[in-house]
Amino acid sequence: MLGELLLGAADIDDVPHIGSCAAKKVSFLITFLRGRSYRWSAAANFTNILSGTDPVIASVNTTPSTSLFAKRSRKIGIENLVEVTVGAPDTCDYFQIDNLTSFDHVFYVMATPHFPSITEQAANYLRDELHQGIWGETMPGRSKLIELLGVSGKTVELALQQLEKEGLIAGQGAGRKRLINQAAPRKPSSKLSVAILLPNRFDRGDNFIVEIRHQLEEAGHAPFFSEKTLIDLDMDVSQLEKFVQEVRADIWIIAAGSREVLEWFSKQSFPAFALFGRRGGLPIASTGPNKTPAMSEATRHLLKLGHRRITLLCREQRRLPQPGKLEQIFLDTLEDAGIQTSKFHLPDWEESKEGFGTVLDSLFGPTPPTALIVDEPFLFNAAYYSLSNRGLRIPDDVSLICTDYDPAFAWCQPSVAHIKWEIRPVVRRVVQWVNNISRGKEDLRQTLTSAEFIDGDTVGELNQ
Repeated sequence: MLGELLLGAADIDDVPHIGSCAAKKVSFLITFLRGRSYRWSAAANFTNILSGTDPVIASVNTTPSTSLFAKRSRKIGIENLVEVTVGAPDTCDYFQIDNLTSFDHVFYVMATPHFPSITEQAANYLRDELHQGIWGETMPGRSKLIELLGVSGKTVELALQQLEKEGLIAGQGAGRKRLINQAAPRKPSSKLSVAILLPNRFDRGDNFIVEIRHQLEEAGHAPFFSEKTLIDLDMDVSQLEKFVQEVRADIWIIAAGSREVLEWFSKQSFPAFALFGRRGGLPIASTGPNKTPAMSEATRHLLKLGHRRITLLCREQRRLPQPGKLEQIFLDTLEDAGIQTSKFHLPDWEESKEGFGTVLDSLFGPTPPTALIVDEPFLFNAAYYSLSNRGLRIPDDVSLICTDYDPAFAWCQPSVAHIKWEIRPVVRRVVQWVNNISRGKEDLRQTLTSAEFIDGDTVGELNQ
């Protein structure tokens, strides 16, 4: 019996489980996000966990009558395509997979004889890119598409031939790029007024924010920045509620919202989208990078270099009322190394220029940190400048890592150690969500993009 996985519980209305695996074997294809943890369950007595930067690893059998095998296949973009065969007890009446890390995705198995092939998935991806108007008049070359999709040249050619049959592109002869017949983005059914609520006013200049606004305008919508920011509203739900009622907007995009803020938006009658923020487990569409594996790697890298007094400086919504997933993995990694964590490792501070200076003053006393991990480029730059003014050398006296990438890092000497993620899938997901809402389609899907730790010259061995 074959099965197909549907991404997102929103695709099925209030269905706790679907399908059957009473037969001994169930085979289907699963698309995994890298760096995620998954729980597999078939009946109440069966649970397996896969985790790590490559989730396709050997499984653990918890009952004699149940077995699971996974093998890695090709990949599309940042996702792994995996073939899984499950042997389940005859009494099992369903099979379900939950994401343990943040419950961003719930997968239900449906009895169906079809699932998309590698070629179909590649064609679907390229079709979406064409509809979004990502490319100009011609398609990228064959080698670039192979690199982009992570598939063979034969698969790319078959996908392009499918798009030719649909009339989206046209061949121009051997050795020439295919002509795009549908270069303009697909226009939505209705124009939407899109309010973008940011943490700070200077976030308006972030590359991905600028690109999101530009592509929404190209798609025919009317995006605008809300007059007040989350900091202006003190992340306070009562102030937020009053403010939102005064703003004329069809839908909202909230960047880096706190748990309380996103929970409030998830309960409103109008559509809302969480761009980053603490949205795990909430019924709200969202996207953002999965930086957890990269944070763990960065912290372990500092530990290997001899650092033990390591401090993470992050924004308030990331550490209160309790540490977020990224911050908790940082603390857990230190604890695993035998370090008893405290406020020294994740200090509280007032989110202002003065507050940031105060927390640095308090840290760099008799026993200062030997390494700082700093959230976001603007805070990283402020920390670098402040430490230089104190006469501290980087990395001789203090190692520095930024949790995000900034284009300015490409010009920096010494090179900046940082966590890097691609903005393109994030931008594409936001635009896709707005277009879906404009067509009357419910969309609560949550997605994560991959991220990686990039070592740099701002990190060095501990000087005794």
